[in-house]
Amino acid sequence: MDEITSAAFVVREGADVVAAAGFQVWPAAAAHLCVLTAPGERGRGLARQVASVAVAQALADGLLPQWRARPMASRNVARALGFRELGSQLSIRLDQEELRLEG
Repeated sequence: MDEITSAAFVVREGADVVAAAGFQVWPAAAAHLCVLTAPGERGRGLARQVASVAVAQALADGLLPQWRARPMASRNVARALGFRELGSQLSIRLDQEELRLEG
C-alpha cells in the first residue's frame, strides 16, 4: 500500500482499518491494484468492497485496472469483480553490484 498513487479506499471498524485498496499508475495507463484485508477479517467480502471502489476510480481516471493475484483467495476476489487470468509472471531480482562489475 505504501506505493499506491491513488487515494486509499478503506473499511474501518472503529479506529481500525480492516481492509484497504488502491492502485499505482503504471506506464501505458495501467492501474496496478493493491488490496489488503486484516487476517482476522477475511471471508466477509471486505476485499471485494474496497477493490470494487478502487477499480471504479481507476476506470473513471481512464486507466486499465490490472490485478496480479497469486493466492487463491485474491484470485477469487479478482474473478468476482470480472478480472480474467491472461497469463503468468516471472519475477527475478538482479544483483546490481554484479551487473556493475560485468558492465
